[in-house]
Amino acid sequence: MRAVVFEEFGRVPEMREVPEPSASPHGAVIRVEATGLCRSDWHGWMGHDPDVRLPHVPGHELAGVVESVGPQVVNWRAGDRITVPFVCACGRCPACAAGDQQVCEHQTQPGFTHWGSFAEYVRIENADVNLVGLPDDLAYGTAAGLGCRFTTAFRAVVAQGRVAPGEWVAVHGCGGVGLSAVMIAAASGARVVAVDVSAEALELAARFGASVCIDASASTASAPTASASTGSAPGVSAADAVREATGGGAHLSLDALGSPQTCAASINGLRRRGRHVQVGLLPAATGDPALPMSRVVGLELEVLGSHGMAAHTYPAMMDMVRSGLLRPDLLVTATIGLDEAPAALAAMGTATGRGVTVIEPHRKA
Repeated sequence: MRAVVFEEFGRVPEMREVPEPSASPHGAVIRVEATGLCRSDWHGWMGHDPDVRLPHVPGHELAGVVESVGPQVVNWRAGDRITVPFVCACGRCPACAAGDQQVCEHQTQPGFTHWGSFAEYVRIENADVNLVGLPDDLAYGTAAGLGCRFTTAFRAVVAQGRVAPGEWVAVHGCGGVGLSAVMIAAASGARVVAVDVSAEALELAARFGASVCIDASASTASAPTASASTGSAPGVSAADAVREATGGGAHLSLDALGSPQTCAASINGLRRRGRHVQVGLLPAATGDPALPMSRVVGLELEVLGSHGMAAHTYPAMMDMVRSGLLRPDLLVTATIGLDEAPAALAAMGTATGRGVTVIEPHRKA
């Protein structure tokens, strides 16, 4: 099969012919019809994930068709349309028994613990625990993002963040996961403040329901229509702008990018007893960020993590997608073939990004 392979961290990957995977007794092989290009893939390529072993094939957001299953698989067969959470659980450890497969003690992750979905086929472990069926009318390109960015945002906003109608929700970083969070929070009845340094990202955030957009590079806040302004002056911090726009601070704030600056800004922009959810990865190579813990203590803030979403919890989200209340299809702003993936992955280190890029491994040039 054709796959994107890198043999050195940070060196542009190559297209290669490699052996097709085979299904383990409890696993499955998936024909990849679409896979997302995610910043987590970039972190893995840069060597920020200790699970990645060279040579390696990245890719963890995928949708496709079951090609084959192992002899112990009960619920799936060749031809089934599926997606899969990026955390593939074992189904047997105490965390899984408690329903918390997203923090499985023996988890596997395609594109990190083993070769991923920047390929024509990918191996998935424990298929009966991890595969999620897709309705016939849901496009593969839309479904690919359900494995990581959209589901991660859904759980971060709804389950971990406990969003409530009428609350102010701040989203720091409006890439794929951040825009997903904007859409989900707005659909949940919250008022959303979107924070980013990219004008294009903020335009998309406004399109997906943000009430206020803050340009973090200039630290100014404005309503989605250019003529209206919250009154924030240039030079104030992003956290100050969030507090001003929300009349005291966000009830819920997410760092959807993953940097010491956005993490601190998210916490500093909260009101009393607010909730911060860390979604974006903070690579260990950069060291643990300095957090404003005096503010956490003084205002009784909550600091939470969010790590994907278990396969068994997909139905509530899928119902909102089917009803049209959530539109993950609108997040897809570019579709490329596998040959274009190496350069696109390398460019994520400097490009600001706009929405979600989907790779179609079987797409003809």
